Amino acid sequence: MTAYAIAHIRPATVNEDVLEYIERIQSTMEPFEGRFLVHGAEVEVVEGPFPGTVVVVGFPDMARARAWYASPAYQALIPLRTRHIAGEVILVEGVPADYDARKTAAALRAAAGL
Repeated sequence: MTAYAIAHIRPATVNEDVLEYIERIQSTMEPFEGRFLVHGAEVEVVEGPFPGTVVVVGFPDMARARAWYASPAYQALIPLRTRHIAGEVILVEGVPADYDARKTAAALRAAAGL
């Protein structure tokens, strides 16, 4: 099942470290079949506060997403970003193509006795 690395990145000043991070990240994802789905796009905030932007990287599965994040190549890049840009990064598994939220609601309803 597809997995995603999602980062909420706060506004930051572009500098040499940040540029090097951006220049090198692609090559760290390629061995794990990762690809950018969202990168550098301006967000349209429709609810609540949301400073900054979002980055979404897709991987074929959670094992490859975890392997990419833990890889020596990516771990070496992380300080280039974290020294200059505040934010959070999560890994999350997607849902199957036939996912139906109504089934999830029914299971939650049954579990809660409602």
